[in-house]
Amino acid sequence: MTHDPQRPDLMDVLLETDSLEAFLLTLAETAAARTPISDGCGITLERKGRPLTVASAGTSAPYLDEKQYGQNDGPCLTALRTGQEISIPDMSSEVRWGDYPAYALASGTYASLSLPIAAHTHTAGALNLYSAKKDAFADADMALLRDLAAQATGALALAQRIADAQEFAEDLQTALVTRAVIDQAIGVIMGQQHCTDEEAFTVLRKASQNRNIKLYELCTELLTKIGGRPPTEKGLRPRR
Repeated sequence: MTHDPQRPDLMDVLLETDSLEAFLLTLAETAAARTPISDGCGITLERKGRPLTVASAGTSAPYLDEKQYGQNDGPCLTALRTGQEISIPDMSSEVRWGDYPAYALASGTYASLSLPIAAHTHTAGALNLYSAKKDAFADADMALLRDLAAQATGALALAQRIADAQEFAEDLQTALVTRAVIDQAIGVIMGQQHCTDEEAFTVLRKASQNRNIKLYELCTELLTKIGGRPPTEKGLRPRR
């Protein structure tokens, strides 16, 4: 497949930027520049039911987006929640979304276009374009805009995989440290009471239940009393 020079490859931009937010800002600016009839472009992401404009270009997107967030309804939220493109050629004849069309008109916006990003995922979003002219997006390069939305979807998927991998690594490290603390505490009890590791674990578990504290906290307290300071991650080694 040959690369169309008219189609911006934002994956190269993603590799060069320091953050997902910087990439999405470049995407918003690219969409606005390639759709000059628009006076604003915003990128909305919704996570755990909370929408947020994470990047915008021009002047109109932030307050139009915020109006929709405030009433928890609107074309951009419909696009990200349904995965469908939402085009409004003329706000003056729009009857959906409560008083949002009237608000947009009062703000000087007569047309909008919202394209879904990462539809049906837990970090869905929308690319939103606004214009002060009716039928502003009738001749828009939809192939280009859909390509930008698709690249944003890919970037979000990559960012999520990285975040998931980091979270897994952190959880694994926490589990290893916790195990090491408990194992060392078991060794202490075995030395003090001349018992097996199973018997030592039972002693610690009953003590944690009687004091109503977590086993890890009890073991940390025990090692701190013996060593004079809390056990450090560097000094911990799981028993094999």
